[in-house]
Amino acid sequence: MSDHDLALLAHLLRRAGFGATRDELEAYAEQGYATVVDDLLHPERFPDVEEDVVCRYYSLGTLMEDSPTVWQGRWMYRMINTKRPLQEKMALFWHGVFATGWHKSEHTPSMALQIDLFRRNGLSDIKTILLDLSRDPAMLDWLDNSENHKDAPNENYGRELLELFSMGVGNYTEADIKMAARAFTGWTYAQPIPLYPYGFYPAHFVYRPEDHDDSVKTFLGKTGRFNGEDIVEAIVKKPATAKFIARHLYNFFVADEPQVPSWNHMPPQDPEAIDTLCKAYFDSGGSLRAMLRVLFNADFFKAARFTKVKSPAELVAGTMKLVGTYRFPEPGMLTLVAASTAMGQSLLNPPTVEGWHTGKEWIDGGTLNERVNFAVNEFADVNRPGVQAIVTRLAALDTPLT
Repeated sequence: MSDHDLALLAHLLRRAGFGATRDELEAYAEQGYATVVDDLLHPERFPDVEEDVVCRYYSLGTLMEDSPTVWQGRWMYRMINTKRPLQEKMALFWHGVFATGWHKSEHTPSMALQIDLFRRNGLSDIKTILLDLSRDPAMLDWLDNSENHKDAPNENYGRELLELFSMGVGNYTEADIKMAARAFTGWTYAQPIPLYPYGFYPAHFVYRPEDHDDSVKTFLGKTGRFNGEDIVEAIVKKPATAKFIARHLYNFFVADEPQVPSWNHMPPQDPEAIDTLCKAYFDSGGSLRAMLRVLFNADFFKAARFTKVKSPAELVAGTMKLVGTYRFPEPGMLTLVAASTAMGQSLLNPPTVEGWHTGKEWIDGGTLNERVNFAVNEFADVNRPGVQAIVTRLAALDTPLT
């Protein structure tokens, strides 16, 4: 195997996962790049993380408490140990796009179920994803669709569905927002009773037909008695949606783009790449798996080295994967959560509906210092198995280490 092959696979595994050790890269190299891409796109071929043992440290009662910290640690453990790296990476991707924060709902089990939703359907098609999102209790609470009534519409979800989740600013009208809101009236959620004294339980989607506005609506140029499903159906057919999703994928997997609010007046840095991904979108009926297959095999992806600033979660999980610790649940997992938070990313708790600003905005004087100190502290400990493996491999080279 050539150094070029290993470097390309390392690039793929950093972007489509959370990195890989040298031994893992050599095993991947035996399979070949195309096979590795195909396996990444089909996570069901590999066993999921065994989470039962997590309950040794985080009992069911603790997990049901309304605090995100334990669930953040559980997710970080999955990122480090998953054999389905792209599945976990897509959960992180959608968590940033469809940003939903615990600080409003204060209902952690529903937040955890939303991440499970992204994990389960993150590689499916955009229609399925948007419909599932529209029925998700965490989102229904976050953007107030539970307060969207036939006689008193609430436009929050309808607005963000168009602005931040699918089409982007400039591709719809205020009238479209109002019609989308009316179409989603009656889409709400219910919580099991009682919530106490045994902890919080997941909420579930409820459709209330008596609270749904069934009147004629005009949305994106079409007229009918539209409901929420019709709204999503119309959205996913629009070229603006294809371009919006393509640019999100490019920003997350290829190279840092400007922040999302500027996309309506700042063109993408690689329009040809976006066009290629848009073609894959329409050729496949909006399949994320198909779009990513094109992306990972494209020259623009393979050449995009050192073009992204890692998110804190990626940096923490990738570092721990290399140093070889937390391959089994340990009490110190929550220190990793604290490290990511100190760097500017508190999982399950994005600051606004825009999510986190990415790229260079991850970096300032304080967060850069946190990043450097975290990595130095981890790699300076030669007792860590991953660090020992690196030192042993370097010592075996003919070139002196000094």
